[in-house]
Amino acid sequence: MGDAAAVSELPPPTKSPSLFAQIVVHPDGTITRPVVPDAPPSATGPAVSRDMPLDASLGTSLRIYLPNPVPPSPSKLPVILYFHGGGYVVFSTGSVPYHASCEAMAAVVPSIVVALDYRLAPEHRLPAAYDDAVAAVLWLRDAADADPWIAAHGDLSRCFVMGSSSGGNMAFNAGVRTKHLELSPVVLQGLVLHQPYLGGVERTPSEEKSGDDAVLPLEANDNLWSLALPVGADRDHEFSNPAKAMAPEAVSGLPRCLVTESNGDPLIDRQKQFVEWLQEHGVDVVAKTDCSGFHAAELFVPEKAEELFAAVREFVFAGDVEP
Repeated sequence: MGDAAAVSELPPPTKSPSLFAQIVVHPDGTITRPVVPDAPPSATGPAVSRDMPLDASLGTSLRIYLPNPVPPSPSKLPVILYFHGGGYVVFSTGSVPYHASCEAMAAVVPSIVVALDYRLAPEHRLPAAYDDAVAAVLWLRDAADADPWIAAHGDLSRCFVMGSSSGGNMAFNAGVRTKHLELSPVVLQGLVLHQPYLGGVERTPSEEKSGDDAVLPLEANDNLWSLALPVGADRDHEFSNPAKAMAPEAVSGLPRCLVTESNGDPLIDRQKQFVEWLQEHGVDVVAKTDCSGFHAAELFVPEKAEELFAAVREFVFAGDVEP
């Protein structure tokens, strides 16, 4: 079993400027991103990892994590396709907080984690990230069984699509876009939407109180959406506010969903509305709404990482005998 105690080499956020608030938007629309430490694939540790291209023409790639050692079990490991957060604008699979989190999750769940390095906004506005997410699902269908780690240790009949923050939004949209596709040998058993990044024009109470939030202050939140949404779109677009703008039939037939939230997250009110909307339209939702903490706390606080991984483990192995 792995250890979630070293989920990140970065300290927890403080009242110093949020990383998102450090994004500089230039008059010509280009941006300068804050520097975030990057980690190479790991040859040792709780999980080993390696990179491989997804679509070289687009610059997308995958980082695959395998528990180290692979736990002894008569059954193979579930496969979790994971999308990192960052408001669609910052971070990558190699960003230290997300690399460490995926490494720990692979070991603790345990599972094979396939993390997508997708195109970022504003150079590639939505739906580019959604297109990359669908391409990653199709890679699982078309090529994953030829990957040596997945062939030896992965069970493609137990696949899950997971994301954190903007990655949670991506996981939802990947589910919507692939639910009617023939994915064999992949069986998509569920979506894991951790603190999904959602928005809207009308403020929720939790958003109104977030002006000085340490992670996602309101002004930075608005800026992220302005950089990520299609030019001319507002926050009531279906990419940011699906409960208001997306046709209900779009979620018909979605696999079961785990939605995890934290009471200190500026997005929690909107996440609760999202859960209610999904349930109203027949989606089987497991909602973890009573967690304490802040947005992306699992990247900085070991206890929050352990809490998330335990919820993922319970969801992934529901009905199974856990390894």
